[in-house]
Amino acid sequence: MKEMNSAVGIIESSTVNETQPKKCLTAPESGDYDAIIIGGGPAGITAGVYLVRKQIKTLLITPDLGGQVLWTYRVENYPGYDVISGWDLASHFREQLELQPIHIKYNDKVAALRLSENGGTVETEQGAEYSFKSLIAASGKRSRPLDVPGEKKLTGRGVTYCATCDAPLYRGQTVAVIGGGNSALTAANELLAIGCTVHLLNNSPSLIADGVLIDKAESYGAMTVYLNSEVTGINGDSVVTGISIRNLDNNECVNIEVTGVFVEIGLIPNTSYAQGVLDLNDMEEIIVNCNCETSIPGIFAAGDVTIVPDKQIIIAAGEGAKAALGVSEYLLHKKDDYWV
Repeated sequence: MKEMNSAVGIIESSTVNETQPKKCLTAPESGDYDAIIIGGGPAGITAGVYLVRKQIKTLLITPDLGGQVLWTYRVENYPGYDVISGWDLASHFREQLELQPIHIKYNDKVAALRLSENGGTVETEQGAEYSFKSLIAASGKRSRPLDVPGEKKLTGRGVTYCATCDAPLYRGQTVAVIGGGNSALTAANELLAIGCTVHLLNNSPSLIADGVLIDKAESYGAMTVYLNSEVTGINGDSVVTGISIRNLDNNECVNIEVTGVFVEIGLIPNTSYAQGVLDLNDMEEIIVNCNCETSIPGIFAAGDVTIVPDKQIIIAAGEGAKAALGVSEYLLHKKDDYWV
């Protein structure tokens, strides 16, 4: 029953966090830790809560606390909430983590991972370096770019990868959404709900999003869908003025005037630090077994960065808990062997 109580505490404590003092500490620029967590999304945060409850000296390194949950407009399938915004859910996660005696390296990312006999070291982009006996990779994914002319130049000037963050800036305007999955249709619905006219482009012959999302978007009557069409360029000097597209069936090319381009074509695992160290699949996701163990003893991985299917908040949190329990077991056995 003890472990069950710790699991549900992620939700229960959100009602009392505001009255409790923070126990977390900002990490120094170097140090030795029993466990290091890479990433501050649902998997990393859950792992952190579990590890410190096991009294394991833990460091969490992350550019943000919340991960992809921060990009999510509405969450309707997380236990304990009928509907909650991604921002609010991430806030509850963050509040509980910061009530724990954990070191956190904020606004930073791991740039390199090196192994040693009894663990290894990580180096961050800001130059901090830490040693570990065990590690959990929970670094999640990032948005996949289009890689077309004009995209990099106009990112932040009309090109965006987060409808939840930026949709309100385009209220009532004509915009393009690139993609045909759930993320793209969710973005389209957010934009349509605030009076936008949406051009939805997908390079496949059909949309693969859930039917409920497609039906909702079509009900607004302000969305035009282009199938088998690819973006060949994003136009504009200082801001986006339009996009160029090509029909893959007949090679016809047209320009569409838009003021915003929302790119929703999937995600890329954040595994550059793991290249050549951990086993990855052909999508560069970290290969794990059912116990969240990687190819290296003492290194675990959890959440969207792994091969585990169905990238969901609840699944990532559960995998984070499994990885933390695996770390606890690993450290206990290694201590019995030679860490005395």
